[in-house]
Amino acid sequence: MKQLYGLLMVLLTINSVFGQFDNERKELIESEKKSASRSALDVNINPNTLNYDLQYVRLELDLDPTQQYVSGTVTSHFKMLQNSSDIYFDLANNLTVSNVKYHGQNLAFQQLNTDEIKINFPAALSAQTTDSLSITYSGVPDGSSDAFVADFTTAGDPVLATLSEPFGAKEWWPTKQSMNDKIEKLDIKITTPAEYTVGSNGKLMSETILGNGRKLTYWQTNYPIPAYLFALGISNYTKLNSTITTSNGSFPFLNYVYPGFATSSTQSTLNWTSTCMQNFEDHFGLYPYRNEKYGHMQFNWGGGMEHATMTSMGGFNQRLIAHELAHQWFGDKLTCGAWNDIWLNEGFATFGEHLTNETLLMTTSQFQTFLSNEIDFITSDPGGSVYIPDSDLNFNRIFNGRLSYGKGGYVLRMMKWVLGDNQFYALLNAYQNNPAFAYNYVKTTDFRDFATSFTGKNFTEFFNDWIFGEGYPIYQIRWTQNTNTKKLTFLVGQTTSSPTVAFYEMPLPIRVSGSGGQTAYFVLDHTSNNQYFTQDVGFDVTNVSFNYDRQILTKGSTVTKDNNLAVSDINQKSNNVYPNPAKSFIKISGLEKSTDYEIFSIDGKLIKNGIANPDSEINISAFVKGAYILKFNQQTIKIIKE
Repeated sequence: MKQLYGLLMVLLTINSVFGQFDNERKELIESEKKSASRSALDVNINPNTLNYDLQYVRLELDLDPTQQYVSGTVTSHFKMLQNSSDIYFDLANNLTVSNVKYHGQNLAFQQLNTDEIKINFPAALSAQTTDSLSITYSGVPDGSSDAFVADFTTAGDPVLATLSEPFGAKEWWPTKQSMNDKIEKLDIKITTPAEYTVGSNGKLMSETILGNGRKLTYWQTNYPIPAYLFALGISNYTKLNSTITTSNGSFPFLNYVYPGFATSSTQSTLNWTSTCMQNFEDHFGLYPYRNEKYGHMQFNWGGGMEHATMTSMGGFNQRLIAHELAHQWFGDKLTCGAWNDIWLNEGFATFGEHLTNETLLMTTSQFQTFLSNEIDFITSDPGGSVYIPDSDLNFNRIFNGRLSYGKGGYVLRMMKWVLGDNQFYALLNAYQNNPAFAYNYVKTTDFRDFATSFTGKNFTEFFNDWIFGEGYPIYQIRWTQNTNTKKLTFLVGQTTSSPTVAFYEMPLPIRVSGSGGQTAYFVLDHTSNNQYFTQDVGFDVTNVSFNYDRQILTKGSTVTKDNNLAVSDINQKSNNVYPNPAKSFIKISGLEKSTDYEIFSIDGKLIKNGIANPDSEINISAFVKGAYILKFNQQTIKIIKE
């Protein structure tokens, strides 16, 4: 995506490369904000385009990188999903349609001020009918949206580049932008002055000199693609082309760079892409577009944009290459089904950076510093959900570096901690290869349910807390050791930064060190507040470290040795809730006096409160089936209503 992820690394000072990368990402955030100023946010799905499936598109465009101008014909093949006498395409109303051809005849059409073209068929088409039409148009695309810009490089060379995410495709060609329909095949035929090179998606079929100083470049992609991932780059590029070879075979690697960037340094950085590709294939599965290519085409924006098979790049460094390459699996092959779910693109690509930093680019110490800075940025505000609710759906929120990118990526790191490396990467491999998702759209609930089915672990509450909920947990860990038995006792409390999450159930990573240099590791299965744990160790413990590899997002957590805490405390009279699960009533055992209680839904809403007596029951018969949080006497217990 427009490479905003780097905002997460503002505080990172390992070396000067990070500072340069931050500047690129800041430029892209400003670009996104500029897009927002042109019009209100478009909808995820245009209801006027629900009556057909767009299957094949042939674009025949005449373009010159010295001119902010587009002209040509776009032929669309579609299957009707409903009986209908008209069809709509998304197209900016400042572009002029000159005619619409249908079986050799001109069709009536109207260009609407809603950035649509409505086309009327001579007779109603029946559902399941496959048909086609051609739209000839021209005009000056609105450059303020950054979707289509003719500009100049710093060396003074002309360059025309497109960047349509999220709603810019209609600014320069008639299409269907709804996040429910990928185009199965594109033929891309671009006529330009002969001195220019055209980069685009798919496989380069031909470059033909036409005479009169003109050239026709023909690209074709046979992988399903959403409208916003189709792109062009046109300039006097230098081609640095080669082959990517991994343990799974070889395929073309095409790189179109500005002449001033055609250096041995750029070539060396580009060559590293093969190493990154191998790493991602080892962890995610085969590169999704092996039958066509991978590559980069340079443009004037900072950062990068993951156009399928050919990423657009402002410059070249390893961290940026890794982020955009990860998108080819997550964002391109699997595309978020609504902009509310953008973390399925950006969080996954951010996790691709985690993986690359950990395994290829950083020392262990550097990677821990990277994670620490990530946590600091993500927790710099106590609220905000990874999933974007409709009420908050706007450009700035979609491209929020702290939430869509940073926290989305860190949630995946926490899933890896919960599942273990082997099962986590097996999950990602199976997820992106699942026939229901591959080269299709996915939503957050799709990934949640697939993770649950594949691993056998119910991720509903995890997603409620970390994706739909806001904030993070703060842990208060107290510990002591019996000097005779060497048993450790832990008492773990938790508060949350946001009321939207009452309690985070998480396995807690603990490392203990001994006076003789010994080390031991434990996982505390933290399922309720103020929970006791015991662990056997055979040595005197001098230090307890929590979250030692920064496995969990948390801020302000404390670990304190408390000599007043004894193993026998676990056996003291304690409170319990029974029956649990329950259908009608629950009771708190062990109460010595009346106490106030509150019951919350999983998303933090207060459902019921009152006073519990030692011999009384709490009526939950009117509750909807599901999980709730009961709070009393500084305790938090999850209850299940059957």
